[in-house]
Amino acid sequence: MAVMISGHVIGLLKEYMQDLVEQARQETLAQERFGFAATAYRPDHAISDLLALLDDRIESEGLQVGLPEGFLHEIWSLCNDASVQVTDRVYVETNVGSETGSKARTRELTYRALLEFIESRRRAQSQGEAES
Repeated sequence: MAVMISGHVIGLLKEYMQDLVEQARQETLAQERFGFAATAYRPDHAISDLLALLDDRIESEGLQVGLPEGFLHEIWSLCNDASVQVTDRVYVETNVGSETGSKARTRELTYRALLEFIESRRRAQSQGEAES
């Protein structure tokens, strides 16, 4: 990773991720109310939704909230690097737990795994810089 993602940016990411989880909960409730069946939703869908939201937010408020230049590319690269690990983890957690695999649950698990991946990269990068 070329740029260290700051704590501030991690906080924004968490906020955006929570917005997407809440949006999925509301969509599910609306679909159930009208009798629609839930469609399959995978971690790669959750990541695509996050990247689309980030693109929109960067365009509308990026500089005002302190998102660095090149941030979307950095996150896209991180998501690409993390995809197999995140997908495997979400698969295991979805199939082991008693909770059903809803869109909101998939987003929640995907974003938690992605944040942990980002944090592990941050720690490794910090450790590498400290050893230099």
